[in-house]
Amino acid sequence: MKTVRIGTRNSALALWQAHYVGALLEKEGLAYEIVAISTKGDQILDRSLSKIGSKGVFTEELETMLRAGEIDIAQHSAKDLPSHLPAELELIAFTERESAEDVVLSLDPSKNLASSETLRIGTSSTRRRAFLSHFYPQHTAVEMRGNLQTRLEKLKNGDCDAMLLAFAGVHRMEMESYITQHLDIDQFVPAVGQGSVAIQCAVSLNEDVKSLVRKACNHPDTEARLLTERHLLAHLEGGCSVPVYGHAVLKGDKIALHAGVLSLDGVENIYHSAEGSDPAILGKEVAMELIHLGAHQLLRKIRQQLGS
Repeated sequence: MKTVRIGTRNSALALWQAHYVGALLEKEGLAYEIVAISTKGDQILDRSLSKIGSKGVFTEELETMLRAGEIDIAQHSAKDLPSHLPAELELIAFTERESAEDVVLSLDPSKNLASSETLRIGTSSTRRRAFLSHFYPQHTAVEMRGNLQTRLEKLKNGDCDAMLLAFAGVHRMEMESYITQHLDIDQFVPAVGQGSVAIQCAVSLNEDVKSLVRKACNHPDTEARLLTERHLLAHLEGGCSVPVYGHAVLKGDKIALHAGVLSLDGVENIYHSAEGSDPAILGKEVAMELIHLGAHQLLRKIRQQLGS
């Protein structure tokens, strides 16, 4: 039996995802070994993601290990992946997507974004900050880095009144009891890739192993949706530290993509939606229309404001 070495971050959520991938591999007769590390994004918690460099802060070290042959595959939250990958690495699978919505968590069940009182909302996401400013300007965003357990402790310590997080991670960490509001996915549009686990490997990995990993882990409908979103991101030259959003759904034999870019203050919102059947073509088409509407100029302005 082949033992597949799975590289992962060492947070509780990342380890959950790694063992989830491992369980899928076992169904195909593969054994697995977890190789857990701490990435730059895990270690530097006193600065926002945009200040430490948005490209690969949660993936770079794992990619180095793939190149060196120290691990066979790496699992990532798909939303953490840079829009462009090195030529010697490839994505071979996307696990079935969890609900991609954002949620509000609080210790007080009455606290949600519809509240007229000013709440301190913890988040590390520029996208969520921008949507918060756009739809709920009465609230104040508070920088909130760290894993889910760390953030929950900060909430309990009174660092904020509520937090904005992805439902997928909250669900996987069994923290749903703290959810006070599920946000409309058509309003708070998710980040590209949110809700799925991506499997990455070196191009040189044994083809039989690649094939078995793909068979075990890849969910074709999710793959079509995420490839569409990733093609969008690649053409926009966006990243996980800028407020780009994109969410694809399947409508029969078509893919529908809604995407856009928000200014940091939430005032300017450039968006476009379209349908198509080819992920690469649709992702590029929506990106080109957003660029035509001024997305590149807005992204340039945002990066200047973030100092990235």
